[in-house]
Amino acid sequence: MTLRRIRIALKSFDETLIQRASMQIISSAQSSGASVKGPIPLPTRKKIFTVNRSPHVDKKSREQFELSCHKRMCDIYVTSEAITGLMDAFKALELPAGVEVFIK
Repeated sequence: MTLRRIRIALKSFDETLIQRASMQIISSAQSSGASVKGPIPLPTRKKIFTVNRSPHVDKKSREQFELSCHKRMCDIYVTSEAITGLMDAFKALELPAGVEVFIK
């Protein structure tokens, strides 16, 4: 009866979607009898793009666009006997579109 750690990383451009997905994962893990640590917010990566407004003359007139990537991490500790029930609970989840899930 050893404890196994399952690390789930979530990545999304929308912060509300990633919060909703992490709450769904945590509630399903706790209902299957696992202990959960998280969601741990990881640093937000921001990409800023600067574009000229006019294609010809006005070099001083520019516009900036920003793309933010939000990340969350959850650690789930479960016994090796109960890991199959946890994976079945994860398969039944319907996570919102736009959220990437990485399981380690």
